[in-house]
Amino acid sequence: MECGLPTSTGRRSRSPIGSRKPSTVRGHGRPVLRSGEPLNQQRHQRGRPDAAPRAVLRPSHPGPRGPPEAHAGHVGLPRGHVGRGAAGPVDPGLRLRRLRGAAPGQVLGERSRCRVPRLAGRRGEDLNDGDVSNVDQARAVIVGGGVAGASIAYHLTDLGWTDVVLAERSDLTSGSTFHSAGLVGQLRSSVSLTRMMMYSVELYRRLKAETGVDPGWHEVGSLRLASSAERIEELQRLAGWGRTFGLPLAIVSTEEALERFPLFDPEGVLGAAHLPTDGYVDPSGLTMALAEGARRRGCRILTGARITGIDIHDGLVRGVTFDGRDPIRTDVVVDAGGIFANQLGRMAGVEVPVVPFAHQYLLTEPIDGVHPALPTLRDPDRLVYFRAEAGGGLVAGGYEREPAPWAWDEQGPSAGFNNELLPADWPRFEPLAEGCFGVIPAMQSAGVVRMINGPEAFTPDGEFILGASDIGGFFVAAGFCAHGIAGAGGVGKVMAEWITRGRPELDVWKMDFRRFGRHYRSRTYARDRASEVYATYYDIHYPGEERRAGRPLKMAPTYARLADLGAEFGEKAGWERPNWFATNQDERFEELRPRGWAGRHWSTAIPAEHLATRERAGLFDETSFAKIEVSGPDACPFLQRICANDVDVPPGRVVYTQLLNERGGIESDLTATRLDPRRYLLITGTAFGNHDLAWIRGQARPADDVDVRDVTSSLACLALWGPRARDILTSATPADLSNETFPYMSQQDIVVGDVPCLALRVTYVGELGWELYPPMEFGLKLWDILLEAGRPLGMVPAGYRAIDSLRLEKGYRAWGADITPEETPLEAGLGFAVKLDKGEFTGRDAVRQAAATDPGKRLSCLVLADPRSVALGNEPVFADGEVVGRVTSGGVGYTVGKSIAFAYLPTDLAWGGSSLAVEVFGERVDAEVAADPLFDPTGDRIRS
Repeated sequence: MECGLPTSTGRRSRSPIGSRKPSTVRGHGRPVLRSGEPLNQQRHQRGRPDAAPRAVLRPSHPGPRGPPEAHAGHVGLPRGHVGRGAAGPVDPGLRLRRLRGAAPGQVLGERSRCRVPRLAGRRGEDLNDGDVSNVDQARAVIVGGGVAGASIAYHLTDLGWTDVVLAERSDLTSGSTFHSAGLVGQLRSSVSLTRMMMYSVELYRRLKAETGVDPGWHEVGSLRLASSAERIEELQRLAGWGRTFGLPLAIVSTEEALERFPLFDPEGVLGAAHLPTDGYVDPSGLTMALAEGARRRGCRILTGARITGIDIHDGLVRGVTFDGRDPIRTDVVVDAGGIFANQLGRMAGVEVPVVPFAHQYLLTEPIDGVHPALPTLRDPDRLVYFRAEAGGGLVAGGYEREPAPWAWDEQGPSAGFNNELLPADWPRFEPLAEGCFGVIPAMQSAGVVRMINGPEAFTPDGEFILGASDIGGFFVAAGFCAHGIAGAGGVGKVMAEWITRGRPELDVWKMDFRRFGRHYRSRTYARDRASEVYATYYDIHYPGEERRAGRPLKMAPTYARLADLGAEFGEKAGWERPNWFATNQDERFEELRPRGWAGRHWSTAIPAEHLATRERAGLFDETSFAKIEVSGPDACPFLQRICANDVDVPPGRVVYTQLLNERGGIESDLTATRLDPRRYLLITGTAFGNHDLAWIRGQARPADDVDVRDVTSSLACLALWGPRARDILTSATPADLSNETFPYMSQQDIVVGDVPCLALRVTYVGELGWELYPPMEFGLKLWDILLEAGRPLGMVPAGYRAIDSLRLEKGYRAWGADITPEETPLEAGLGFAVKLDKGEFTGRDAVRQAAATDPGKRLSCLVLADPRSVALGNEPVFADGEVVGRVTSGGVGYTVGKSIAFAYLPTDLAWGGSSLAVEVFGERVDAEVAADPLFDPTGDRIRS
């Protein structure tokens, strides 16, 4: 059990289906990081989310949690003591001197070779049966002998790829693995990541019996403390989320938590979450067990084998070269290089945006009451974690508000940084130390054996980096954000499936290497984004919350104009996008504010913009949408082969379609507009352009005469929707916009004012309207023309939060939430967009087979009894007290006046009238399956 849950997020699904859920901008009780600026000192304080930032040398909590006498003196440690006295802080210089003096020998050089026996690495020769010096070819070469590389080798050999080499520049575990704290928490921020963690636990349980090597797995459970009402709400949400996986997560009282971990101070603690199947593992032991399993199936392990180059020919991997040994011929290279991942990536011509951060924790001397069966403990309000250490001591660390990126620039870590630690940084650790002492008072009198300070690779969005690159045969598995030990089993399984089968079983788009745009090539941008991820690791992440680092970066031509209109900007894939406009706020709608978390980042402008679009018209800037041009003599047959719908239509027609994988799962959800016999324009979601571009290019065969180009930056996009849309646009163009001349799902080239536009009559909100695509340089002019034309008819500028509520009540799906590569169009209610009789296409056989049987589940529309209780995504759905599904996305439909949620349900419950319940923050709210869509089910308005 680790971080809090995000809301469901999806992509913009095209007419007539769905959208990626937009979100608001402001954080709550969180630090703000702007490009080039350090994080401020603000902390999420117990019961004081609005408290002013504290000075860095004060405790990271409002005050002691125990009786005054327990905190009257300074914290007792060998050779000195430090702490906050009852009368206030002591002299900062004295405090730091005493804290540094707590552990003899901790004044380290620029680097410090690890001398802690339990952390020492091992050489690969110990694992090989014979001489490996003459290895000159392999089916795959995995670069990096940490836990990820060993797990990939284990799983590749398990799938039958026995001719595998695991190459490590130094000793196994000598990078970040050897100094990891080893905590394993299963419940994470996404379905797929949670499943990966659960698989890891299953694997760690059996490794010793399978390999004969003890991974040091301790299934002691975990406790996550809550000391504020907000944190209790987070735990309630976690409990519901865990139930959808069958995890035995329970909310327990403070007293029950103390029975399991008697050492923590209960003062101010309101409760805890307990997950008995969590635990911790010895990172080095785990790596050795995985490596042994791989070796037994044929993997050859090379240590002291530093890679100097990756041979690329015609965009394909052909081999690797080494320092001091002969090259190895191979068609597959896996970059599992940890903090060196970007340097390895550059050898193949790709940028891997990992940023190393110095991460610290203490190893204490034995403490009375510490034993191996203690659960791991996290107190996110104090930013700290704990686990028992061999011999009766504690591991105690955390995630400070002022992170320390290390070797993050163009050069990266030096080649000689192997099996080493960084100097102890006591001033930076002091706030965490005080948090530790506040949680576990016994640490005040315990000696410190050692401060461990080692680099851990983080990513700009806090998700792993996994999968294929644009170079054929070059894969990446890196950026594990300090929970790579917990995820190692799942990472190895996913990567092995990706390499051997072309795709993993799970939907791992959030972790897909190709999600990053070109702007992540900037090391300062990647550093700033990753710094914010690290500093807010333990924060409560509320729905609609926006990260601030590195913004603004990508801006539409209208950006300044939107700002003048009071736009509250969100960010998606680097693009600034208006979530709503302050000028549309209307206090009459305050009574509609959703309860709890859903109402935190919300504005009365959202229902105002929603209703204005339904009743009159809304003007939306959608320039950030990804735009892909497919052209060439084979453009039509190529798209016919990869699209589920029939795209062999006359020029000027728009087709809504999915792109399926071989299993029939939905890889992409977009519109294809045929511009001329040899050219199509595909429109897809802002954050998924890289994914779709890679997927489409990956389907091309050598004989296909087709060109696939990203043209996102060439075209702006403004959408005009609402019952008055035709009247408004007619006043600005001589084009005939009648149904007879310009029908629904068609395209024409028109001129609006003086602006040439590609006009698509499509809808995303369930209303009459057009999307207008002018050349980018005309975007601002077009906005001004339309705004002036629409004002007299009551049109308003509107944002993405209104779009999301409009699409919900119209029943439009959101890719990444409601539809994913794990669901078929039939399960998602999109069978109308599949043409099984058009000829062969990817996924056709799987869909045809599914059509002949009961799919087992179906995406359904639920209406909650309380219109202000809003499901945010991932909540459990109950029938007769049993979990039968999980919410994929939810929100309020302001026209129908209902709280709406989508969820996959067993087919016998998926039809109108079924009575269910949705658990919203621990409370079960009655719900009913409703006919989908709730608004305009006949579609008359979009064709009016």
